[in-house]
Amino acid sequence: MSFQEPVNATDICALRRDVHRWPEPGWAEFVSSARVIEHLEKAGLKVLCGREVINDAFIRGANKKQIEAGLKAAREKGVSEEILKRLDGVTGIAGILETGRPGPVVALRFELDCVPVTETAAPEHTPNREGFASQNPGYMHACGHDGHQAVGMALADWLAANRDNLSGTVKLLFQPAEEGVRGARPMAESGIVDDVDFLYCMHVGCDIPGGEVVVAPEKFLCTTKVDFRFQGTPSHAGMQPEVGRNALMAASTAALALMALPRHGEGMTRVNVGYLRAGEGRNVIASTAEMQVEVRGENEKINTTMFEEALARVEGAAAMYGCTVTHEVMGEAVDFVPDAQARDFAAEAAAKAPYVEKVVETMNFNGSDDATVLIKRVQKKGGEGAYIVVGSKLDAGHHQAAFDFEEKRLETIFAIYRNLLVRHNGGN
Repeated sequence: MSFQEPVNATDICALRRDVHRWPEPGWAEFVSSARVIEHLEKAGLKVLCGREVINDAFIRGANKKQIEAGLKAAREKGVSEEILKRLDGVTGIAGILETGRPGPVVALRFELDCVPVTETAAPEHTPNREGFASQNPGYMHACGHDGHQAVGMALADWLAANRDNLSGTVKLLFQPAEEGVRGARPMAESGIVDDVDFLYCMHVGCDIPGGEVVVAPEKFLCTTKVDFRFQGTPSHAGMQPEVGRNALMAASTAALALMALPRHGEGMTRVNVGYLRAGEGRNVIASTAEMQVEVRGENEKINTTMFEEALARVEGAAAMYGCTVTHEVMGEAVDFVPDAQARDFAAEAAAKAPYVEKVVETMNFNGSDDATVLIKRVQKKGGEGAYIVVGSKLDAGHHQAAFDFEEKRLETIFAIYRNLLVRHNGGN
């Protein structure tokens, strides 16, 4: 069967560069969401968004100020009130092609959010040289999600052109808040993937050389992201220091104790204190402190142990200084094992994609992506899932100010997804 090929490399790169110019943090991706909604609906796909694909009872780590700023920016950039009303303050999109013919339900996942990084001003940096650097100060697509979004929108055009040649159902899932592993759980809990037979997720870079594709990476780390808030008692640091209860000291002691957590004999672990802010002024005993922490483990058991140990140490440090502490879990991801059939289909699709010189079965991912939450949900409901990494030369590492990837790798990602759709849904 012959398929129409309406998408070219120039189209995908143009989409990527448009996305790159306006990066948005998780749960505040309103400009990005509007762009995707308009593109998918123009292609004739059914579009669900906001609470239609997000169970808001499971939303974690949503920053009210960032959401308000995102809505303000969206209005300033001309996003229609009709789209903002549909979103109703919650980002997340599913574009659905229902052919009306029997066949599998295949889902592909793309990420909407960026990272809080200020993009380099170096003139040799391609986005600066080519005029598509971030215009949203303090934020940057420094992980490749701009490219992933572009591929997702390009696939909508391919689906539209080949609607009559396809069978079954295809779902393009645009997930909010992957950074901080916050968005997949509420999307999974909406039920949007409960009927999915095959779910594929992909990422560019990840320290894999250009020309290589990995179809079954291992050692996805479970992780828990948690915020701690310490409450002490303020007092005059000179006149009545004995009256105060120092939340800054409690948090500092907790930070040292966390970084000294023993590792686990049954597998890999990670711990990091990434943010600590405390106090009111130099002559006041600090009465408040906030700390942002993550723990990771090679499996759920190890991660749970790390989290429980972290809680014990933080609570102990607070007690040492007569303070109280509360915690709030802000995000999570799990480990997963790819399904052999989905893995083999991914390898077959990758072998036929442009710029692929080598298909590798596995690598140690040694990180976290909450795509695993969606994949495990699909597996629990009887479907299959796989995670694919497309290598690329990087100008700097992920989440760094000079990050950039080879744009031709987007052709590879598009082709792999396109080949998978032909394999699963091209049997009409």
